[in-house]
Amino acid sequence: MIHDESERAATDSAAALSSLLSILDLGAIEDNFFRGVSPADRWQRVYGGQVLGQALVAAYRTVQDRICHSLHAYFLRAGDPRTPILYEVDRSRDGRSFSARRVVAIQHGVPIFTMSCSFAVEEPGMEHQSPMPEAPPPEELKSEWEWRNEVVSRLPEQVRGWFMRARPIEMRPVVPVDRFSGEKREGKQIVWFRAASALPHPQPLHQCVLAYASDMTLLDTSLLPHGYTLFAPELQLASLDHAIWFHRPFRADEWLLYVQDSPSAAGSRSFNRGEIFRRDGTLVASVAQEGLVRQRNP
Repeated sequence: MIHDESERAATDSAAALSSLLSILDLGAIEDNFFRGVSPADRWQRVYGGQVLGQALVAAYRTVQDRICHSLHAYFLRAGDPRTPILYEVDRSRDGRSFSARRVVAIQHGVPIFTMSCSFAVEEPGMEHQSPMPEAPPPEELKSEWEWRNEVVSRLPEQVRGWFMRARPIEMRPVVPVDRFSGEKREGKQIVWFRAASALPHPQPLHQCVLAYASDMTLLDTSLLPHGYTLFAPELQLASLDHAIWFHRPFRADEWLLYVQDSPSAAGSRSFNRGEIFRRDGTLVASVAQEGLVRQRNP
């Protein structure tokens, strides 16, 4: 029975990934303008990683033969999941080696998100990197379905369906955190992640899927030193900005190790960092984010 449920969860996750790829396939309205939609299962606002991924897709639609090496984004307003998002791309510069783009996401006539990104031709050069920390391989860890199934009974009834829904990205925490115990821990966590099934080959798509996944657990890292339980009603959480540097090629449908830490929280804002490694220890991307972590009366 458990085996059958696990197989069904894998099938549902593959379907969720297919839905994500459809969402990332933006419709072109005219030159430099693109239309994106949100999945029907969203809560009150659009997931930030979705806007990151769609904005990067929009920028890529205006660039040829170059790979994104960095992006810097600001979340200005909560996105409305019931309304399409208009992405406007400004072709800021096309040089011999680099191309710069600025993307504005618009809903209800106002910007909800802005992003600057840069693309470069591939060229050789000096190389060094941080070492990947030791971690057990993902095959030795509980699947996401297993550890979610273990804790779902402890969630409020109204969020259980959302918590157990199929996801396009599979995650396996190296040390699963009991977010209901109230225990305070160091602001660090390590997670394996990958797309739920195989992806097409082009590297830009893998970067867009990584951008989508990079926002899923990073802000949570800043809550660990404070022992807040999952779905704490006294917290208001939101991503304020997000930056990614792409260092080397990778596949988002192969296991990647996401090493995250939160060195500071102050003024109702937390600062969070991440390094993403391939299984062979190669550092492929670095991430930084500031998030809103506001305490308020429940």
